[in-house]
Amino acid sequence: MIGIRSGYIYINRLRIHALHGVLKQERTVGNDYELTLRAKYDISDACATDDINKALNYAAVCDEVRQVMTEPCALVERVAYKIGERIMKTFPQVEEIDLTLTKKNPPMGADCDGAGVEIHLINNKTD
Repeated sequence: MIGIRSGYIYINRLRIHALHGVLKQERTVGNDYELTLRAKYDISDACATDDINKALNYAAVCDEVRQVMTEPCALVERVAYKIGERIMKTFPQVEEIDLTLTKKNPPMGADCDGAGVEIHLINNKTD
């Protein structure tokens, strides 16, 4: 018998245009963002049954991400936290989330491929 230590779904480099930022121009014109997310959950039932209802549906997770990205914030830290919070509330089976959110063209006068934040969230399920 094979044991499963842990399982994850992931969304790799989701591209979204959004109106986050400190500067007025960022809130008006917006910027392109790239998000990578990995969510830990008990994957064993999905593996055993081949039933989508036993899996964490990454399309549904992606929909939640898109919804949060429509709600402007000043800081990418806040956006990343809100995404994690929303996913954990919507999908209580999620135990942990690793999330990277990159602003592709940050207004900082640097020639780079983006700047952003990485965050690791744990669902301590104390609610």
